Formats: sequence, structure tokens, C-alpha cells
Amino acid sequence: MPASIPPNVLLVVADDHRADAIGACGHPVVRTPTLDRLAAEGTVCTRASIMGGLMPAVCAPSRAALLTGTNVVRADARPGLVRGPEYEVTLPGDRPTLPEVFAAAGYATFFTGKWHNDPGALGRAFAEGEAIFHGGMCAHDRVPLRSLAEIRAGAAPRVAEGFSTDLFCGAAEAFLRRRDRDRPFFAMVALTSPHDPRTPPPEFRGLYPDDGVPLPANFRPAHPFDNGELAIRDELLAPAPRSPDTVRRVWADYCGMISHHDDRLGRLLGVLRDTGGADDTIVVYTSDHGLALGSHGLLGKQNLYEPSLRVPLLWRGPGVPRGHRCPALAYGFDLFATLAELAGLTPPEDLDSRSLVPAWKPGGPPGRDALGSLYMDVQRAITTERWKLIRYRVSERERTQLFDLAADPHELADRADDAAVAGVRAALEQRLDAWQREIGDRWMPPSGRGPSR
Repeated sequence: MPASIPPNVLLVVADDHRADAIGACGHPVVRTPTLDRLAAEGTVCTRASIMGGLMPAVCAPSRAALLTGTNVVRADARPGLVRGPEYEVTLPGDRPTLPEVFAAAGYATFFTGKWHNDPGALGRAFAEGEAIFHGGMCAHDRVPLRSLAEIRAGAAPRVAEGFSTDLFCGAAEAFLRRRDRDRPFFAMVALTSPHDPRTPPPEFRGLYPDDGVPLPANFRPAHPFDNGELAIRDELLAPAPRSPDTVRRVWADYCGMISHHDDRLGRLLGVLRDTGGADDTIVVYTSDHGLALGSHGLLGKQNLYEPSLRVPLLWRGPGVPRGHRCPALAYGFDLFATLAELAGLTPPEDLDSRSLVPAWKPGGPPGRDALGSLYMDVQRAITTERWKLIRYRVSERERTQLFDLAADPHELADRADDAAVAGVRAALEQRLDAWQREIGDRWMPPSGRGPSR
């Protein structure tokens, strides 16, 4: 593509898609030919994670960080603990969102799918939008939808006929067919799949007999201690303790959802090709967080283990290396600065997002030296290339876990009390304290600063 032609952007954000639930990323059963092809033709960031959040609906702060390119505290206009059923994070009104940066450069901007933040931010972020679900979750075959124009006018949503993924991908296909070919576009497709209720169409559920789906390597019937969030809705979706049969059935439903939306994304990319945009479009696939699904005896995303923190981050298009695996530590919201660099745009100066482009180059920098993460006022973690420390504070009692991710990627062997790595633990505790101070985390104070409040 000539350097003078700006690339288009097609950003797909799934809901609840853990990083290892893709064939190209190592899952032995799930069928994802579209995502596998993206991985083969582009770059996979294998250590991308979310930062967490201060509400049980982790999706909302994660999407806010992605849209603003800032950490989850700065991405929230009113940061604080949210214990109720709220599903929104209000974005700061004085901070340009990712699509606004592209719009300022002359891009057409389009949105379809799940909007998990305030409607005011949606209205200023995108010029066009169809088949928009403003909310946290809904039945996949009864999705309340509005266009962006209807949202701006305050119209009530209408329940659409069809499956959520078909509706959202169909709206994106229509946009690609009608777009002005002489103007670059930034289009975002925010799926509700594979979020529960996991009800894949029968032909996709039928791909996965319950007894044909393996248990996660770190399956446990129950979590070994109170992590501060064992009675949340997500953890009540199946009886505890978890039986192997129950977890296999949950995984079969989950794989069916993923294979269905992989198939529909294949159709969407086919429309992109047929309308002449395949060679000059940066395609990005990611998720707002992962999911436990039986790992560590948990089901949901309200924890700081790797299955819930790590997200898929797949890239293809102009400026993206082909067939590349990038092991650099990264946040999902690093796509803000990365997309800006790939498109030759200047992002806001005070982003927390960092471009991944340098890490893709031979001999390039290794990326971040650590990733901090948080959940409500009960869990904090720090992850380096090799080690991970998780700190819990529940009912005034503190507990620490330490994992050697290089030797123990499934976090099975807690070494927090191992004298041989006492120095590692102390250094990580100091690094976690420093990170909390750095982001202004006042909800679960570091050790030595008194009880949480």
C-alpha cells in the first residue's frame, strides 16, 4: 500500500473471550478458522492482559481503558467502587477517544454492537452507528437495539429478530458496502459473544459433544480460599463445587459461541475483501477480558488469575508483521497507541497506552517490565515476564500468592511461603506497592498502609 494512503481500521472486541480459546493460540478443540487465519497472516500478542476494574462488570472499565488509552482509574470520570448492578463507566468528557483521534484525521467512524459505557461518550466518539445494544448483557436472540441516531434522539430500543452476532456483523457488512471508498474508515464491532447466556445456534453447539471438550489444566472443583468474590452472579451460574461434567458442558457451550462468531467474522472479512478493503485495512481482534470457566474452581472474570486477565490480541494489515508472535507484556488498551502509530496519527500526549510496533521489530524493546492489575478492594496483582504475585485483603485478612509463570503457566504451585524465593516475593511486593501509588489506587491500600476502606 502506498505510504500516502491511510489504512482503514476494523476493530473487533469480543465479550468474555479468554486468550487460550483459539485454535492458533493452543486450544486443542475449539474451531476458529477465521481467527487462525488472522494469526497466520499477522501478529499475535501472546501476553496481552486487561488491568481489571473497580466493579464486578469488569467489561465496562476494560472497554473504557481501550477507548481512552488510559488506565482504568483515569478512564473513569468518577472512579470508585461500584458494588451494585451498574454496568456503565462514564468516560471523561475532556479526553478524546480512539475513534475521535481517527475522525480528526478525516476518517469515517462507525460502531455496532455492545456499548458498555455512557451514551454521551458513544455520541461523540462515532459519527455513524447501527444495531447498538446499550447495556451489560441480554439474551442473544432478544437483543434491544437502536441506531446511533435513535440513541441521540432518546428513542426507546426495539427487540430485533435474529442472533446478536448476526445482527452486529450484518450491520458492519452493510457499512462496508455503502462506505465512501475514497475516505478511510474506523469501524468497531463489539460482540456480546461468547458472554452468557451461552446459547450458540444448534449447528455450532453440535460441533462439541460434552465429553469431547477437555477440562482446563488448572481445573479445580472449588477455589481453595475466600478471594472476596465467591458469591457474585458469575460464580452462581453452576453449582459449587464444580463437577468435571458441568465444566465440560460449560466449555462446550462456550466453544459453540466462539465458533459461531468466528464463522460470522469470516463472512465480514469476506465482505471487506469483496469491497476492495482487505489489503489496506488493519484488522484487530481482542476481548474485554478473559474468563475462568472452571480454572481454579471459578467461573467468572472477578479474579486476577491468567485465564481471566489475559485476552486475545490479533493484528493483520499494513505495517503488521506476518506470522509473528510477540511475547511482550502488554495491556489490551495498548492498541490505542499502536493503531495511532500504524496509521501515522499523533495520539494525545498523556496516554498510558504504549505502541507495540517497536516490540514487533527484530531486536526491538521487550515491552513493559510489569503489568499491574486490580479487582474491587479485595485483589491486587503484579506480573512480570516470569513471576506473578497476587495479594488479597478480605475481611481485614491479607493473603498472598506467588507463581513462577515460566515453570508453572497454569498457576498451580503457590510459592509465596517458599524461602528460596523470598527475595522475589519482597521485590514484587514493592513493585506492586509502587504501581498502586502510581495509578492512585486508594481502594485497597498497599501493605502497611492500614486496612482497606
